[in-house]
Amino acid sequence: MLDLYKNIKERRLALKMSQDTLAELTGYKDRSSIAKIEKGDVDISESKIRDFAKALKTTPQELMGWDEPEKPTTIAAHFDGDEYTPEELDEIKAFAEFVKSKRK
Repeated sequence: MLDLYKNIKERRLALKMSQDTLAELTGYKDRSSIAKIEKGDVDISESKIRDFAKALKTTPQELMGWDEPEKPTTIAAHFDGDEYTPEELDEIKAFAEFVKSKRK
């Protein structure tokens, strides 16, 4: 079974969403269509993958299993003369996380 079908089911379950709800959100008549998709019995088109991603609050890439884990990033900076307190460094780190969170 492709990662796509497994990921659809895992994401649906993580969101505590029923097959009926997912069917409704993606334009299918009933849960039997979703069950067939989750088993890998039915292929879905690219446009349907996008519909599933939207309904499951994720990206098509994540559903397909194409997203690679993030690699740790090191940012080096030089500040002339100014020393930062541990609290200020925490605030700088929090801001960096905020900027990163806006990517998706």
